[in-house]
Amino acid sequence: MTSGESRPEAVDWSERADWELAQGHRWGEPAAFDEVYRRFASLVHGLAYRLSGSPERAEDLSQEVFIRIFRHLGRFDSRSSLKTWIYRVTLNHCRSKLGRRRWPTQPLAEDDAERGVQLVDPRRGPEDRTLAGDAGRTVTQALGEVKPPFREAVVLRDLEGLSYEEIAQVLGVRIGTVRSRIARGRDGLRKVLEREAARAAREKTQ
Repeated sequence: MTSGESRPEAVDWSERADWELAQGHRWGEPAAFDEVYRRFASLVHGLAYRLSGSPERAEDLSQEVFIRIFRHLGRFDSRSSLKTWIYRVTLNHCRSKLGRRRWPTQPLAEDDAERGVQLVDPRRGPEDRTLAGDAGRTVTQALGEVKPPFREAVVLRDLEGLSYEEIAQVLGVRIGTVRSRIARGRDGLRKVLEREAARAAREKTQ
């Protein structure tokens, strides 16, 4: 740099929109990807943790997911939000690594309730709200017995808090299919809980 030339102003990527981060990464700006990681590391790890049921496995899955994000972020085309795209990458990677068999789900931490995590859509009936309030860890563990397509929908809606539209984009299905899967997942979950409650009641009477 010769005398009299001003140093180029550093880009503050924390103020940039999602598509700008993707563009910056495409142009070879390391700080753009650093900002993507900062924004979404917790999201990726949280979903991997819930689906794998293992802190160690979730760490491995998260690292693998971000390798995929690093390789493919330049292809992000803004047709969905970056958050939705990253959910889709994470879910697809977990599917490929964990398989379509039963996935042991991770119980909610004690402070999840304090952060407002809802296991059941609060707009549903009082029976479901009671179920959400009373079941706690048991509900999350029982999700491991729900078929994967329905479990995915319930996890994305009731644990991750995505809208029906976002879930449709993540899963690549229509909103009607999302609603059906959530309903069937919740119904399957209820049956598992009823079965476990009946078993516990029988054990008490023995």
